[in-house]
Amino acid sequence: MKIGIMQPYFLPYIGYFSLINLVDKFIYYDDVQYIKRGWVNRNRVKMKNEWLYIILPIKKASLNLNINKVFVVNNKREIDKIKNTIKHCYINAPNYEKIKNIVFENIKPGLNISKLNINLINIICNYLNIDTKMYISSEIEKNSNLKGENQILEICKSLDGDHYINPIGGKELYSKKKFNKLGIKLNFIEIDKIEYYQGKYNFIENLSFLDVLMWCSKEKIHQLLKMYKLV
Repeated sequence: MKIGIMQPYFLPYIGYFSLINLVDKFIYYDDVQYIKRGWVNRNRVKMKNEWLYIILPIKKASLNLNINKVFVVNNKREIDKIKNTIKHCYINAPNYEKIKNIVFENIKPGLNISKLNINLINIICNYLNIDTKMYISSEIEKNSNLKGENQILEICKSLDGDHYINPIGGKELYSKKKFNKLGIKLNFIEIDKIEYYQGKYNFIENLSFLDVLMWCSKEKIHQLLKMYKLV
């Protein structure tokens, strides 16, 4: 049983969806501390030959709380700014109308940011017919006093996982020896260099998956999701 665990990011990068597509069970790690200037409330989109951030503004009182306690500001004007930026970036993309309808109706002011992000990711997975079983960490019965690697192992055990797959960026955080002792195989997913058509301007990598959705067909996206290796 392959397990993947990630914080609920805002319209995350393609590797996030490669991991979801690869595993049997995917867990939204929502009961860890929100990190300012991380990927929970922002991501990158492409405007001609440049990239820029789209940022969900959060309530200041939300700082230093767990992700599942953080809320987007209740300000429609701020949310409309994000939607207008997306419009200006992608109005000429082939899938703009279809993807806009999926995304815009689910980005609203005043929402819990974890629920907003999880809902967006689930809707995108449904659009792509990705049927991985989804869980939310804060809803899993487990020892919440554990931290870091021990908490990951606890989640794997609670969901009968015997193979944990983590993004390559966490390679120094986890010990294959420790996982193996508990009967859990550990691998890291390393995304290949990916390039796809982005219109008449130069290609920019490592953008939000929103960019992929706007420019690529479902068939092409599924090809891109398989461009990785396990180490």
